[in-house]
Amino acid sequence: MKLSQFKFKLPEEKIALYPTTYRDESRLMVIHKSTGEIEHKLFKDILDYFDDKDVFIFNDTKVFPARLYGNKEKTGARIEVFLLRELNEELRLWDVLVDPARKIRIGNKLYFGEDDSMVAEVIDNTTSRGRTLRFLYDGPHEEFKKALYALGEPPLPSFISREVEKDDAERFQTIYAKNEGAVTAPTAGMHFSRELMKRMEIKGIDFAYITLHAGLGNFRDIDVEDLTKHKTDSEQMVINSEACKIVNNAKEKNRNVCAVGTTVMRAVETAVGTDGHLKEFEGWTNKFIFPPYDFSVANSMISNFQMPLSTLLMLVCAYGGYDLIMHAYDIALKEDYRFGTYGDAMLILDK
Repeated sequence: MKLSQFKFKLPEEKIALYPTTYRDESRLMVIHKSTGEIEHKLFKDILDYFDDKDVFIFNDTKVFPARLYGNKEKTGARIEVFLLRELNEELRLWDVLVDPARKIRIGNKLYFGEDDSMVAEVIDNTTSRGRTLRFLYDGPHEEFKKALYALGEPPLPSFISREVEKDDAERFQTIYAKNEGAVTAPTAGMHFSRELMKRMEIKGIDFAYITLHAGLGNFRDIDVEDLTKHKTDSEQMVINSEACKIVNNAKEKNRNVCAVGTTVMRAVETAVGTDGHLKEFEGWTNKFIFPPYDFSVANSMISNFQMPLSTLLMLVCAYGGYDLIMHAYDIALKEDYRFGTYGDAMLILDK
């Protein structure tokens, strides 16, 4: 497959700038792979497609407030700092992106907060845009993290073209977020409300939780036409024995296994054994899935409506079938579905 095959015209007004008032009342397009049938529902209707002992796999990563704004010493130039990951807890070292990158050199100091209470020094240029910062902070690590995060804001993707608002701290996060480490939310999971998950439990549906810390690689432009030459960023993930037990037991009993989002699908396809069973895993994945691809674990998946030319769209096309998914996207545009992180959802069913 070529990059250009995943291009489509997405008018700006189709990109959701805000979430729906209630998480489970976004729209839901249901796609039946075996027949090509497409239904239009609300997200809370997803319950109608699953039964007792079916399994949903959720990504319980937690987004931290990764976007900060500081000022450069002497010039006072405003610099955006995007925290990627903590490299060394004791030394307060962080891997970050800075913008504008051309203004920042090794040795520069950056000041954060209204009273310049947080100071960081640039100690390394790791990539053309990336830097390593050492935060100069005396005090316990937990106190430092709390002070650092108080300066940050939810890292909404750039296609949500508005200022961050108070509600984003809660809504740019799943309700079951637990393990901190993501710089972008696993968006398919954001449609689940506490009420809906309680109704799922009452129906006898089982939940398995894995962790994949979603990174900025999900939004990076692909700069090669031949997709086999694209390399994705590595992301940290953990699949424990409890999740494996729940998923493998369902597969053995021929129950439905639903991957909630592209991050879950990449994680389970990273950790699947040759027998089709999910294996315990702790490490990093740079798995890039695009058509054609044979999936081994889940027989249904949930996804938001993705951006053109994105790796996320490619994975969805690999799972649902390129022609059927691109046809569904045409329908979504005509039917005014909302695209992107805060947009509507699609459920793809194998059977």
